[in-house]
Amino acid sequence: MGPYQDDGTATMSWLVDTSLDVPPSRQLVEAVLDAIVRGELAAGAKLPSVRGMAAEALVNANTVAKAYRDLEQMGAVRGENGRGVFVTAAGEEVACAARLDATLDAFRRAALEALRTGHDVTRLTSILLELQARKTA
Repeated sequence: MGPYQDDGTATMSWLVDTSLDVPPSRQLVEAVLDAIVRGELAAGAKLPSVRGMAAEALVNANTVAKAYRDLEQMGAVRGENGRGVFVTAAGEEVACAARLDATLDAFRRAALEALRTGHDVTRLTSILLELQARKTA
């Protein structure tokens, strides 16, 4: 689990990359989901306040508020008036499912692009099998 401040708030880096085509609020959603998947944010972990996260990520507080709303709609976090935003008991399951879906979509797009540009299915399959072998080695 990641380090926490005295008030139980997770201390992590939440920087947003403005050079990406991904909106800042989506980057924050993905960063929180990834931290949950990696076990750095466990059920009950408190996220930084909207203003605190905005200061860390160098974004507008409305951007963070949107990210927190999106995460809450997914069921990964819950907001408690006057207390903060916390990872839910279902947070890990929600985060894993969301990130698996996102990575499979990205893989499909990359595979389609590779096929469109003339890459052979056999070569793409061998690359995938090579990557799998490296992972299990």
